[in-house]
Amino acid sequence: MIHLNRRQFLLTSIATGAVGALTPLRRAFAATPATIIRAGTRTLDIAGRAATVYGLTRPDGGHGLEARTGDAFDVRLENTLTEPTLIHWHGLTPPWRQDGVPGITQPPIQPGDAYDYHFPLNRSGTHWMHSHLGLQEQNLLAAPLIIRDPANGTPEMREVVMMLHDFSFAPPSQLMEALTAGGHDMAMGHGGHGMMGGDMMGGGMMGGGMMAMDINDIDHDAYLANDRTLDDPEVVAVEAGSDIRLRIINGAASTNFTIDLGALEGNLVAVDGNPVAPLRGRQFPIAMAQRLDIVLTMPAERAACPILALREGAPERTGLILAPRGAAIDRLPPIGEEDGPVLDLALERQLSPAGPPPERPIDRTITVDLTGGMGSYVWGLAIDGRDGEAIGVEEGERVAFHIRNRTMMSHPMHLHGHHFKVTAIGGREIDGPMRDTVLVPAMESVTVVFDADNPGRWAFHCHNLYHMAAGMMTTVDYQGVG
Repeated sequence: MIHLNRRQFLLTSIATGAVGALTPLRRAFAATPATIIRAGTRTLDIAGRAATVYGLTRPDGGHGLEARTGDAFDVRLENTLTEPTLIHWHGLTPPWRQDGVPGITQPPIQPGDAYDYHFPLNRSGTHWMHSHLGLQEQNLLAAPLIIRDPANGTPEMREVVMMLHDFSFAPPSQLMEALTAGGHDMAMGHGGHGMMGGDMMGGGMMGGGMMAMDINDIDHDAYLANDRTLDDPEVVAVEAGSDIRLRIINGAASTNFTIDLGALEGNLVAVDGNPVAPLRGRQFPIAMAQRLDIVLTMPAERAACPILALREGAPERTGLILAPRGAAIDRLPPIGEEDGPVLDLALERQLSPAGPPPERPIDRTITVDLTGGMGSYVWGLAIDGRDGEAIGVEEGERVAFHIRNRTMMSHPMHLHGHHFKVTAIGGREIDGPMRDTVLVPAMESVTVVFDADNPGRWAFHCHNLYHMAAGMMTTVDYQGVG
């Protein structure tokens, strides 16, 4: 079947580097772009052990990129790795050929080569950039991508970026091999908290005949916030009583989290870079690839405030500390006393966009079934009942995806080149937020609507890296685009 061929292509690319054998696009570099980003290696101290990981750094040593709407995204990506790579600008809506997906938008950039990207920046928000080649994202080839709008009229406040990762000392290819070979105990490390079952139609039964939900594919060795564990967390100096805007990015390859503000309350003001009507709370779920902007006020007294990310269905946690000068900082172990919450769509039902989209009818509704299971570790997509097919659209249409999860595991579904509105959960209509990544829990359905206003061939996939590599990926193809 087509989805198996796609899976075989992806896995072969990971194992042999076949995708990297494509000839890279080359340009005559007439002038140096405004910003240079280098894909390379760096060394981290993770729980007292040295780890060589990847990274996206500027010549000044900074990690990631900041820019403003109204300017051009004027970036040269230099590959200083010893293997091909390609970077996707997650959350931006570039021209199709500059989206950074091998085999779909452009060939990979070979070692020692570079590629210039240039397109207008018309979307502000908290975004990120990451490799879309093989399993490089698991090796931390990712970084924040913050686009600010200088015309938003809001007063300046302190901003704190917190990027989350999961990390294993074992090579990502070894983790993938264990999963696809059925070696879940190996992938889960010390037994894990994933309730490993079989396929939907097979094992994995709980007492009373109910099937167990799968939560985590892999028990990672560490969970990071800004490249650090809670054994040695980042301490961010802030002023007592000051307002803080947290920009939180879940860059983990296969882990969902819940953000825990502890004693603080905050207002959630944006998701996936899109403004929402402020929603007050202490805990906010964040699936893989999603982003949260939370505005909070530090206590008037000089108190340190941990901002934690709780691993879904497990006691591991990570985070950073907001601390005024002189505040006492207590040590927080990286293992909590309770498991983190299992993510659902309760928050999604409460969110509403900051402003309504233009009213117009839906031109086409497409049913997307998410298929597969942990037993065989084959994941896929069925489009209107046909396995693995691309999704055809026409420019100018308003398109609805009715996404039905037929598996016992949640899937964060990401559409490149567009943002969509969440319009229904479980068949019940909602006035949901604009997003680029939506979580579809096990045996649940979510409907999203987008305008086909960016012609090209766009990836549509689960953002659990291992699910995508094992087949849960297709493309949205505009008619007439070759």
